[in-house]
Amino acid sequence: MTASKRNDRAAAKPVAKPAVKPAAKPAKSAKPAKSAKPAKAPPPKPKPATAPQPVAEVKPPVEKPAPRAQLLPRLFKALKASYKPVPANVSRPLLEQVLYACCLENARPEAAEKALARLLAQAFDLNEVRVTTVAELAEVLHDLPDPARAALSLRRALQSVFESTYSFSLEHAKKHSLAHGLKTLENLHGVPPFVVQYVASTALGGHMIPLDHGALAGLYLTGLVTQQEYDSGKVPGLERLIPKKSGAEFSSLLHQFGVDCLANLHGATVKKVVQAVNPAAGKDRFPKRGEPLPAPNPPPPAPGREAARAAEAARAAAEEHRPAGPQAAARPAGKTPLPPPGSGPKRAGDKSATGKPGPKPFVVKPNVGKPLTIKPQTTPPAAEKPPAKPPAPVVKKPEEPKKPPAKPAAKPSAQLAKRKPR
Repeated sequence: MTASKRNDRAAAKPVAKPAVKPAAKPAKSAKPAKSAKPAKAPPPKPKPATAPQPVAEVKPPVEKPAPRAQLLPRLFKALKASYKPVPANVSRPLLEQVLYACCLENARPEAAEKALARLLAQAFDLNEVRVTTVAELAEVLHDLPDPARAALSLRRALQSVFESTYSFSLEHAKKHSLAHGLKTLENLHGVPPFVVQYVASTALGGHMIPLDHGALAGLYLTGLVTQQEYDSGKVPGLERLIPKKSGAEFSSLLHQFGVDCLANLHGATVKKVVQAVNPAAGKDRFPKRGEPLPAPNPPPPAPGREAARAAEAARAAAEEHRPAGPQAAARPAGKTPLPPPGSGPKRAGDKSATGKPGPKPFVVKPNVGKPLTIKPQTTPPAAEKPPAKPPAPVVKKPEEPKKPPAKPAAKPSAQLAKRKPR
């Protein structure tokens, strides 16, 4: 048998596996090991109290400005086709121009001319207009759409001019630059921005587009201003798109269009202009028939020290220039100090600390006289006349002897006159 065969037989035999001993069983007396209890988690620490965070204010979405460079030429062309410009009268004094602008706000030019002419004709001078109540001035300006507002603006302008210069003249505002004239007009208490812009563009020669409520309404309906600009009453950059030579004509046409927007919103002329400029904006912004255009909602003043100071100065100025009369608002509490206690007259029932009654109040009684009774005159009965007495005899007094006339004094002789004194 060769070595190779031996090796093959050895490989074919199965290999014996080692015996595996069974695991020893645990003793009966041995107790099972107790299961370990889970560790308790530490109590959660209380979170520090945090102040409630203020809720962030939701700002309204900012509306994108309309393409004014494209819409303004259309508006100018549509206004020329529907209205005729009214040239401004620049021959008036500057103060009368301010009064005319107060009457012109939201009113037609011819109505403002008549109202101002009637006011100046009925009043003795401007000082009489200044001291007249707003209610009486509104009766004179009855041709205007809002006579009470015009009367209040007019009266406040006169009061401010009188308190600043003690006269009724504003001609000194023309002697300096345009900025000085604008500052003079802006310092007048109670004068609307429309009056300042109108006087600056006509009497002072500046380039401004005066905007009242009607003009803003017209620009809002045609889509040239956003809702924020309509509420604030300011349209920045409007003068840049209109040349100065066409500023007066455009202002007059826009003012007439604004008056129609307030007087007859759903009229044919207003709809014609809006359709020619921006039909899409007219559908969205035009109110329903019978409803007025919503009034502008001015934003609140920005918080800060400067805004608080400005608001306090405005309140102080309004209190100082508060109009007198029944149309004036009531004075707030604390402005008028009360008299000290016990300073007034005491009544008869009051008693002082000593127990004695106080002095009686001084009462002014009306001087009412008794009615005069005039008795009718009665003729006395005719009395019997006594018998006439005989006249007394006339006794003549004896005449006194006449005295001889006094002789004239003897003249000194010529010899005595020639003698010299001793």
